[in-house]
Amino acid sequence: MTAADHAGWEVVIGLEVHAQLATTSKIFSGASTAYGAEPNTQACLVDLGYPGVLPVLNREVVQMATLFGLAVNASVARRSVFARKNYFYPDLPKGYQISQLELPIVEHGEMLISDADGNDKRIGITRAHLEEDAGKSIHEGLDDSSGIDLNRAGTPLLEIVSEPDLRSAKEAVAYLRKIHTIVRYLGISDGNMQEGSFRCDANVSVRPRGQQELGTRAEIKNLNSFRFIEKAINYEVERQIDLLQDGGTVVQETRLYDSDKDQTRSMRSKEEANDYRYFPDPDLLPVEISDEYVEAARATLPELPEAKLQRFVAEHGLKKDDAVILTASRALADYFEAVAGAVDATAQVAANWVIGDLSAVLNRDGKDIGDSNISPAALAGLVNRIHDNTISGKIAKQIFEAMWDGEGSADEIIEAKGLKQITDSSAIEAVIDKVIADYPEQVAEYRAGKDKLIGFFVGKVMQETKGQANPGQVNQILKAKL
Repeated sequence: MTAADHAGWEVVIGLEVHAQLATTSKIFSGASTAYGAEPNTQACLVDLGYPGVLPVLNREVVQMATLFGLAVNASVARRSVFARKNYFYPDLPKGYQISQLELPIVEHGEMLISDADGNDKRIGITRAHLEEDAGKSIHEGLDDSSGIDLNRAGTPLLEIVSEPDLRSAKEAVAYLRKIHTIVRYLGISDGNMQEGSFRCDANVSVRPRGQQELGTRAEIKNLNSFRFIEKAINYEVERQIDLLQDGGTVVQETRLYDSDKDQTRSMRSKEEANDYRYFPDPDLLPVEISDEYVEAARATLPELPEAKLQRFVAEHGLKKDDAVILTASRALADYFEAVAGAVDATAQVAANWVIGDLSAVLNRDGKDIGDSNISPAALAGLVNRIHDNTISGKIAKQIFEAMWDGEGSADEIIEAKGLKQITDSSAIEAVIDKVIADYPEQVAEYRAGKDKLIGFFVGKVMQETKGQANPGQVNQILKAKL
């Protein structure tokens, strides 16, 4: 479908994000939430729904939900209520899920994203409520059977529901990345999408441009990568527009995205809230928190990404695009500031190394910044040797690789490999004299006005000195000699 086919239609998207909270035990039981255990080894009697057992609320989840609410300028409810959401599914042993419906802990927040024109756009956050996760059905490797792993049953989730304010797949991904960054900055979720700690349901509809009434939506379930979320929404938008333009109607339903076929497929008709027969959970008291509790939580808030970005530009003089990259991760931002605080050069030089060479090797080796082979102090040491002209920028790349491979600090490698920059003018002059003598034709061309040949001569001098001659001195002396 072309952009022209979209011209008469407006896309409307709302996202439901499920962030697994970073507690060591479950929301209503003492069972472990650690990832990767053998199936059904981390589900206790409460998680399994045995008769007579009672849920006990994990106080940490209330603290984490409160922090999130404050971070997105939302209202944190002083009284919230847990409800039972009744439905039958094999991975839900109790026959109901404990969630929050009418009185969630967080309401009416907001998130700023950049729209297609680079302008700030406010996305409303309707609510964020606490709930327990269900178990997981397993189909792979079981021939014609299905298995049930209940390790996830009872894992604490914060479900974050946006207003239908998103107008494209790109906006949806931008919003989702912001939410992902926030929960990791707060330390309330590790945001690991591969392990299911951060996943998303997308409600997608289309309507004729200018129409106020919303179209019929389809919900795409359990999307767990930014790339798949964008692809799934784009496919669903095209499917709905094609259907409506052919005279059909969109059915309200739940759909799944097949990444192998790059298409969504129908899963089941969409239920309404009354289909779940919600009612307050009789085993759990309402959650009541005080103003003092909320203010104490506010005092523990870290510097959030938007504020950190603005400070990096104002205080460190960084380019905004670089500040955006560095503040996408709290760990990356902390690493950069540690380097910037230890270098004699500008903070922008430190940023260039962190965003460039360091990020490249981290990506190459599949590592996070927290697992870097080079500490901030060690990287600052390398940058300082460039700044004081001990080594050239080109030699620094070679030393960086050696540092990454564990060969020692910048100073140790420079000493061991004899990589100090040549700054002795007489030594550089001798090499330049040799190069000029070896290439008389190019010298004649340069003197006839072919100025670009200066790069040829610099290259030859650097080749002769194995990259160790000071480039500034080489340029200056060459131009004088030529």
